[in-house]
Amino acid sequence: MKNSTTIAIGGFDGMHLGHQQLFSQLGESGTIVVIETGYANLTPKTERENFSEYPILYVELDSIRHLDGEGFIEFLKDKFPKLSKIVVGYDFHFGKDRKYSFDDLNTLFDGEVVVVQEVTHNGDSIHSHKIRAKLQIGDIKGANNFLGHNYTIRGDKVTGQGIGAKELVATINIESSGFLIPKEGVYATLTRIENEEHYHPSVSFVGHRVTTDGSFAIESHILDGKVLCEKNAAISFVAFIRNNEKFDSIDELKRAINADIAIASKELNFLQL
Repeated sequence: MKNSTTIAIGGFDGMHLGHQQLFSQLGESGTIVVIETGYANLTPKTERENFSEYPILYVELDSIRHLDGEGFIEFLKDKFPKLSKIVVGYDFHFGKDRKYSFDDLNTLFDGEVVVVQEVTHNGDSIHSHKIRAKLQIGDIKGANNFLGHNYTIRGDKVTGQGIGAKELVATINIESSGFLIPKEGVYATLTRIENEEHYHPSVSFVGHRVTTDGSFAIESHILDGKVLCEKNAAISFVAFIRNNEKFDSIDELKRAINADIAIASKELNFLQL
C-alpha cells in the first residue's frame, strides 16, 4: 500500500455499483480506504474484500474524526507517501464535524482530486441505505440491481431443530452475525459451502419457525444433491418467493416447501452455476 499513488475513500458498505464507479478510477496502483463507522451491515468488516481486487486499508472513524482538513491530508500522505490522486464521491465529507467536502480537498491536496457524480439505476440514485430498505421489504432483485451482485450473508453452521431431514427436507443451518438479514420469508438462493469455488442452487428460509418451535433460523436446502457442511456457509439471495407463514400441520408445511423448491428451481434454472 505504501507504493499506491491513487486512493478511493469512503464507507463502501455494500461495494455497490456507485462504489465500483469510484474504484474504476484507481488504475494499476490504487488502494481502497474504508472509513469504518460501525454501521456497515451489507459488507461488514472484511467482507468488502470479496468484491474488489484492490487492497483495502481500514480506518476507524474514531481515530480520525478529530482531524481538521490539513490534518486529514497529512494522515493520508503518511499512509501513502507517493499519493498523487484521491477519488471520492460527490457527497463525501471529512474532518472534524464533517465540515470539509471535495471542494476543500481540491484546496488542501496538491495532487489530483476526482469526484464521481451520483450513480443511478433506472433513474434512481444508488445508496447503501436504499439497498438496506429494499432488503427489509424483501425486494431482493431491486437490492441486487443496485449492488451489482447478489446480496450475500455468511455464517457458521449450527444445529437445527432436528426434524428437517426426517419429516421435511434436509437443510444447512447457519448463525450469521453482523449482516443485515432480509425480510422473513423464503428465497431462491445460491449457497456456497465453506471454501468451495462454486455455489449450489438452493431454497432458503429466514425467520421464525412459526409452524414448529418458533425459534429464529437461517436455513438452506441444497437442490443439486446432498452436501456436507461442517463449518460455515454463504447464502446469496436471488429472488423472494413468499412471506413466512404459519401452517396447521407438518404436512401442509411440507407441501409448501415442495412448492417453494419448484419455484426456486425455475428461478435459478437460467443461471450459470
